[in-house]
Amino acid sequence: MADGHFVTHLECSLNGETDYEAGRVHGLSRQGRPLLTRYDLDAVRRHVDRDAVWSRDDGFWKWRALLPVREDANVTRLGEIDTPIVACPRLMRRAGGTGRLLIKDEGRLPTGSFKARGLALAVSMARELGLTRLAIPTNGNAGAALAAYAARAGLEAYVFCPDDTPAINIRETALQGARVWRVNGLINDCGKIVGDGAPRTGWFDVSTLKEPYRLEGKKTMGLELAAQLGWRLPDAIFYPTGGGTGLIGMWKAFAELAALGWVTGRMPKMFAVQAASCAPIVRAFEQGDEFAAPWEGSAGPPTGIRVPVAVGDFLILRAVRESGGTAIAVDETDIETARVDAGRDEGFLLCPEGAATYAGYRKALADGLLEKDADAVLFNCGSGLKYTMPDVSARLDRHGPIDFDALVGTVPE
Repeated sequence: MADGHFVTHLECSLNGETDYEAGRVHGLSRQGRPLLTRYDLDAVRRHVDRDAVWSRDDGFWKWRALLPVREDANVTRLGEIDTPIVACPRLMRRAGGTGRLLIKDEGRLPTGSFKARGLALAVSMARELGLTRLAIPTNGNAGAALAAYAARAGLEAYVFCPDDTPAINIRETALQGARVWRVNGLINDCGKIVGDGAPRTGWFDVSTLKEPYRLEGKKTMGLELAAQLGWRLPDAIFYPTGGGTGLIGMWKAFAELAALGWVTGRMPKMFAVQAASCAPIVRAFEQGDEFAAPWEGSAGPPTGIRVPVAVGDFLILRAVRESGGTAIAVDETDIETARVDAGRDEGFLLCPEGAATYAGYRKALADGLLEKDADAVLFNCGSGLKYTMPDVSARLDRHGPIDFDALVGTVPE
């Protein structure tokens, strides 16, 4: 049995119904909830050696035994790598920690964000299932990833984003062949357009968790992290949470790894980090709710964590609670402070979502939600170069005298 041929069926994440046949086009379950891809893990254990898998040089595609694509010809590649983990001791000490702080930098992937993982799988499976036209709502990076992988696969891509989406995201998406529209609303408004348009246009909706395979791509963050850490997991993971696919996917990955016997030790606490201006998951967690009510009046900047309503809300909350973690809301000012601190202390250009995880880590330590000596991993989900950065430079007049002693004293700190 070859890698990639271990899928048995799909399962409704809400009620556990298992009568969703593999190898067919699926959106949501009959309950209107995400479908989860299931594997014959006993067969994986018999036929696949974890260390042999980890030794391969194929980026996240090395995990084909735990991914749904069957045919090699349908695998859509753009030069994926294993994203690095960077130790950040100065940031740890600034936050008051005494353990270890690691940042996993997803900005090194194609299109500069972790969205490459999910959309590579969604596009590859669309190709395998005979779909030719895909549509997505996005706050920026997901649209760019869909455009790139769809172009690579020869598929059509239609992208809808809020008016205030960063211009670089819109331009890169269009340059990679997608048709892009700005919408006077938020990402959920864009999602409604995608859903309403599907019957008329024939496009397939690849919105977050409305098809099963973006989740499987995001799952590879957890598989890769476990291998990079010697098959032991950290004490805590801080994840920027909008739609939550990555957090849900990693929790699924850890469960599969544990069932395979590929990891040892306890599972990490999962910290879902949101911006205070749009924090439906945090509110639901604090109120003890199973589902998150839509957030009204989101006014924050257009980042990937500005998601007023998530179809996988209960899966996010379930993972956080099962892990012993929590959901944390951080202020926009704290996110910007975190970006500046990471750049100055460690030479690390975090994207705003990644900076939110460091702000969340600081808050967790300050509030006693995490032990100071904990080993924690933060996910920087995209390149900081895609976002407006604060201008902290100074200016010189080349025609006038330059006081170099004073100049050294005015270097930004």
